[in-house]
Amino acid sequence: MAVARRVVVTGRVQGVFFRAWTKQQADDLGVSGWVRNRADGSVEALVAGDPEAVRALIDRMCHGPSAARVDRLDEELADMPRESGFAVTH
Repeated sequence: MAVARRVVVTGRVQGVFFRAWTKQQADDLGVSGWVRNRADGSVEALVAGDPEAVRALIDRMCHGPSAARVDRLDEELADMPRESGFAVTH
């Protein structure tokens, strides 16, 4: 059964290709959802799919791309997205 999580990542996560990197990781894992920058400098994502794939993506997001510095990652249960695929939004 598929699961969905809302994730907020804080630290140096904007201007370091965090969103593009997250999309690449999601596509590799077959996870659906979206990722976007927030006005407060954090990155927010909705990730959905196979529980193991979702957990793998969240675990990867705890570290991010090489230029990022993740200070904190918060996650919570979320509703399943209506669309398939993974998108970078604004």
